[in-house]
Amino acid sequence: MSKRDYYEVLGVSKGASKDEIKKAYRKQALKYHPDKNPGNKEAEEKFKEAAEAYEVLSNDEKRARYDQFGHAGMNGGGFGSGFGGGMTMEDIFSSFGDIFGDAFGGAFGSRRGGGSRSRSVNKGSNLRLKVKLTLSEFAHGTEKRVKVNKYVACNACHGSGAASDSDVTTCTACKGTGHTTRVMNTILGQMQTTAPCNVCGGEGKVITKKCHKCYGEGITQAEEVIPISIPAGLAPGMQLSVTGKGNAARRGGINGDLIVVIDEEPHDELIREGNDLIYNLFISIPDAILGANVEIPTIDGKVRIKIEPGTQGGKILRLRGKGLPDVNGYGKGDLLVNVNVWIPKNLSREEQRAFEQFKNSASFTPKPDADDKGFFDRMKSYFS
Repeated sequence: MSKRDYYEVLGVSKGASKDEIKKAYRKQALKYHPDKNPGNKEAEEKFKEAAEAYEVLSNDEKRARYDQFGHAGMNGGGFGSGFGGGMTMEDIFSSFGDIFGDAFGGAFGSRRGGGSRSRSVNKGSNLRLKVKLTLSEFAHGTEKRVKVNKYVACNACHGSGAASDSDVTTCTACKGTGHTTRVMNTILGQMQTTAPCNVCGGEGKVITKKCHKCYGEGITQAEEVIPISIPAGLAPGMQLSVTGKGNAARRGGINGDLIVVIDEEPHDELIREGNDLIYNLFISIPDAILGANVEIPTIDGKVRIKIEPGTQGGKILRLRGKGLPDVNGYGKGDLLVNVNVWIPKNLSREEQRAFEQFKNSASFTPKPDADDKGFFDRMKSYFS
């Protein structure tokens, strides 16, 4: 089933402000919250759908990418924008805790331990990688395998940072909560402040004996070969996110993402213009006058086209559907063949005499009609 438009999911316009998007998400989250709809799978799916829409539209970079490329720009063929990568309900509450705290006033605090603050979770940084595609790969999609030098979970301690499982203990300062609370007496009465525990760094646990390989960090540097499934119809400059394939986080946190930036490998003969392709065809004067069948390249191999007798230089022939697919699945572009009549620069005496016979011929006197537009007028009509 195809995904709904994110703006439609939240019930806002494309020009909605961040505050309007946040308010709309609160409304949807309150309506479909699992605690208000126990056992209702449809409500749970709508709750996740709203969270996914908010995760994209509340982020300026992701929103701009979505506005330009739609869903394909967020998760084309196996890429996750965040929740598409299999995040759980707990991940949603963890990511948007401030939204739920403000919107529900603790009414649904049981999802997060009675409204108490959760422990600090380390997050790995994102990685950016540029991948060049040929026109054929843009047209048909492709599978790529890229080698990335990055931080991975330590294979000696499995990312825990401890020499063994018994070398991790609950922090005695915060009793495993990851935060400490301090009560201060002020002229307005008692005020309570909560801050990350300075003993465990907000993790709620302490390592008594560090791993010998990663020295307690839980990560080491290594090379990893990552398979990337790239769908058809992408465009240069588009970015895709491979969830969890960025740098690993310290001590079992949430991994960063791999951001794949799409670039284009120039074609020897074809030029890309959006979803259309342009080919500059050169024909001889006799072929322009008498007509001919010529062979031209496409992304799927060679094809033959007919040049009608009397074809003028600068004429553009359109081969429908021979361009690139649209990123959102709305058909294909065309192949535009720009016909150029090749004028020889060096003629033999015999060839010169032959052309001199036609110099004063009425048939060779230029007589442009309404169909013989200038180059810019022709290009404007094809791309308008």
